[in-house]
Amino acid sequence: MKDFIRNPLPPQIAPALVRKLLAAEAATCGHFLHSHFMAGEIQAMGPEARIAGTAVTLRLAANDSALLHDVISDLRPGDVLIVDRSGDTRHACWGGGVTHAAVLTGMAGAVVDGPLTDLGEIRRLGLPIWARGRSALTTKLYAQSGAFNIPVSCGGVIVHPGDAVIADESGVVVLPPEIAEAAADRAIAMQAAEQTLIARLRAGERMGDISGASAMIAERL
Repeated sequence: MKDFIRNPLPPQIAPALVRKLLAAEAATCGHFLHSHFMAGEIQAMGPEARIAGTAVTLRLAANDSALLHDVISDLRPGDVLIVDRSGDTRHACWGGGVTHAAVLTGMAGAVVDGPLTDLGEIRRLGLPIWARGRSALTTKLYAQSGAFNIPVSCGGVIVHPGDAVIADESGVVVLPPEIAEAAADRAIAMQAAEQTLIARLRAGERMGDISGASAMIAERL
């Protein structure tokens, strides 16, 4: 068995679909999807941003970030690097040096199922990144094992290379390519409809009457 797997980068999502995904809020997807959402502990750590793009996946050993250093400069504009930390929540695999390399690629951002370090530097460099928090204890360059562009687990979600990713202040959603456009279209339509709801609220209508919740409750009283 090989200690390292280094597969090619996946095909990227079409630019027109990326534009739709950028217009779709993660939480709006949460109104009609029941899965595909990463754990709430994975939160935006970098500058306030909404990103969308193509999942590029990486699995690292708990205390070893050698493969991250090896592949980071291969990322492309529009890629979102998804990092499976093999269950480790103590070691920060991502800090200032990796951020400098990442920003130079033009990648859309990253999601790390573990902590970060050098958060101030990450924010100054403007990299959108989601993670479980911060840690001063870092990984080392042991070159033990790792895998690039295989199915990984991040935040309780299985992510395949080439999946569509939406990440914003509410969280991270991962959509298989075959449902990504339909999900984006539905979310965008729901967001437009919400503006009508808000206008009705401002005109004096009650939330429960508009949504139908009050009628549902009345039937059960």
